Amino acid sequence: MENNKVEVVFYQRKARNVGNYSVEFIFDDVRNRLSKKIKAIIACSAYESNGFFKRLYNCIEAFKRQGEINHITGDINYLGLFLNRDKTIHTILDCVFMTSPPGIKRNVLKYFWLTLPVRRSRFVTAISTATKNEILRHVACEPDKIVVIPVAISKDFVPRPSLFNKEKPIILQIGTAPNKNIPRLLQALEGLNCVLHIVGKQSEEYEKLLQTHRIEYKYQSGLSNQEMREKYAEADIVTLISTYEGFGMPILEAQATGRPVITSNILSMPEVAGNAACLVNPDDIAAIRVGFNKIIEDDDFRNSLVLKGFENIKRFDPDEIANQYLSLYQHVVAQ
Repeated sequence: MENNKVEVVFYQRKARNVGNYSVEFIFDDVRNRLSKKIKAIIACSAYESNGFFKRLYNCIEAFKRQGEINHITGDINYLGLFLNRDKTIHTILDCVFMTSPPGIKRNVLKYFWLTLPVRRSRFVTAISTATKNEILRHVACEPDKIVVIPVAISKDFVPRPSLFNKEKPIILQIGTAPNKNIPRLLQALEGLNCVLHIVGKQSEEYEKLLQTHRIEYKYQSGLSNQEMREKYAEADIVTLISTYEGFGMPILEAQATGRPVITSNILSMPEVAGNAACLVNPDDIAAIRVGFNKIIEDDDFRNSLVLKGFENIKRFDPDEIANQYLSLYQHVVAQ
């Protein structure tokens, strides 16, 4: 240990031309907050996680770059194949691939993205209790091996007071992947006098549904961090009625901005939202619509969500979460 600093090699996926890089943002912040306590080395894979030989090369390269602690930060879970198990920590963000139909592909993914990482690590970190429970459902291991460390809310998100537009609220939807449940969202919003702002990739299917349900909307993508914060600030309601989330960061970002949230009552979303969101069944279109109407029409309910949201985000303080990682690193080194 140089100058009593713990050396941590952070293994990250190769950057892609397009895609979501929330994993990198999470650990950039952790490294910055622990800069005086750890010696951080970033090891990016040479190849994207695509194809057997490229993944094998990534594994061999990872073996050669081992440090005092090896932290595989997510989405490249297979990378621990040749690493020293006693010095390796895996972060598993979700088990969404296990929602695919049974078959050879799912079995391969389960082995290399769940079974192997759990076996080839000293600890596994999960970003929610819901994710930990999913891992335990699919892989037999000691529950204490999986440590829940949530995602921190960025201090860049601050309260942005604004008058709620009851006549024609702006509803913000982040993401357009299949788990975001866009078709049911659009059915639930039909007939409501609102404007739907969607941040994500446009699709012909959703364009047709927006027109079919006669919803006024605006699409945007490729926004900077500052532009994303402005999207939250101009919204009246933030929606995340997903059928699957490993965590649900938009919930916290909306709460930190001071916006009421409607989200799903399943998996990690109630855990993240606490008592500070309108929880609905994501499969029940009528229930989703009732939730939106309650937020729009019930001033006391809506204002209480905002106030409770400010309290809820205190559970996700960046310094506290960085220190949870530091404690884990120190525990591994002490073994």
